[in-house]
Amino acid sequence: MKRKWALLPAALAATLVLSACGGGSDDDAGGDEGKEAKLTLAIASAVIGPKEEVAVYAVAKELGYFAEEKLTVDTINTDGSVAALQAVASGSGDITPADAGSVLGAAEKNVPVKAVGGLVQNWPWVMAVKPDSPVTGGADLRGKKIGVISLASGSAPYARAYVKAAGLDPAKDVELLPVGVGAQAAAALNDGKVDMLALYTQAYAVIENAGTQLKYLTNPDVFSGIRSLTFSVGARDFDAKKDSYERFLRAAYKAMLFSAKNPEAAMKIGYKVFPQILAGKSADERLKADTESLAAWLKTATPASGEPEQFADWGAISDDEWAKTQAYTKEAGQISGDVDLKKLWDPSLLSGANNFDKAAVLSKAANYTA
Repeated sequence: MKRKWALLPAALAATLVLSACGGGSDDDAGGDEGKEAKLTLAIASAVIGPKEEVAVYAVAKELGYFAEEKLTVDTINTDGSVAALQAVASGSGDITPADAGSVLGAAEKNVPVKAVGGLVQNWPWVMAVKPDSPVTGGADLRGKKIGVISLASGSAPYARAYVKAAGLDPAKDVELLPVGVGAQAAAALNDGKVDMLALYTQAYAVIENAGTQLKYLTNPDVFSGIRSLTFSVGARDFDAKKDSYERFLRAAYKAMLFSAKNPEAAMKIGYKVFPQILAGKSADERLKADTESLAAWLKTATPASGEPEQFADWGAISDDEWAKTQAYTKEAGQISGDVDLKKLWDPSLLSGANNFDKAAVLSKAANYTA
C-alpha cells in the first residue's frame, strides 16, 4: 500500500479526530526564544491505553513541566503515524511521536517534516498467536491473515518486513487486516478472523491483562537496533519554533524520567488527564493492570539496561541506528532508497532538552503522592 502523501488536506480531513484546539505558536515570525507558546501534540492513535500520552503528555501537564517551560500544549488524535506526520506538515499539529519508518517515508515523498529526538528506542513490535496455534515462525505464514492496527500505522510495515524476512511475498502470501488494538484486536484473534497479530508490546500487555493468553514469535535479527517512535515536527516553520520545540522535549524527557521511576504514579496522573482510559471502571480496578501495561511500554522507550538514575542522553539516535532503521524501512517497502538524513534529522535541540535537574525529577517521582 503506497502512502498518498501529496493529498494532505483531504487526508487530514478524513483522519484527524480533534480532541483539543491548537496547531501552532503565536510567535511564528521572528523566533520564539523564551516566549510563551502554544503547541499541539499529534498522538498517532486514539487514547485507549497507557503509553506516550500518559508518560509524556499527562505527566508533563499535571506536574507543571510544560508550564515551567512557558508552554501550553494541547493534543489531537490521528489514525496512525502517517496521519500524525501529515498533521505536523500541514500545521494542524506541531510535534508528534511518529514511527521512524513513517518519518523516513514522509521525507522521501518530500513531506516537510524534521526528526528532532528519539522516544521509543527498543524495538517494540512482535508477532503473537493463540497458545495452541501451529504457527511457530515465519516459515508458517503462507496463506495466513495477520491483524494489524491499521494500514497507516507502523504495524503494517512491520508485518510486511517480518513476512519478507521469511522469504515470502507480503503482497501474495499473506493478508493484512486492520483490527485496531485492545478488545477489538483480541476478538479478531480469538474469533479466528486473523491467525496472528502484529502489535507492540504494550498493546499485548493490555490484551493479556484482560484475560487473553498469547504465544509470541521470535523476531528475526533484522529487527535488532531499529528505532521506532521519533519526535518529529513541521519543517517549514522549524527555525521559528526551535526554542519551543526544545522546551517541549525537555518537559517530555523529564516526564519520561518521572514515569520510568514511578510508573504507578504516572498512571494515576494519566487517569486525571485522560479519564477515558478508565472505560467506566474505577482507578482501583484498573491501576494494577494499567501500571503493568505502562511499564511494558516504558521498557521500549528507555535504555535497555540500567535504572532510571543512570538514564542519560534522552532522544539520541546514533548513525548506526539510523542506518539500520533505513535498511528496515526499505525492506518493509516504506522507502525505495536512502533518505538524506542531513535534511531530515536535526539533533541540535537535544543538548538543551537534556539540560534539567534529573535528581529533582527522580526525587519527585520517589516521593509523589496523589
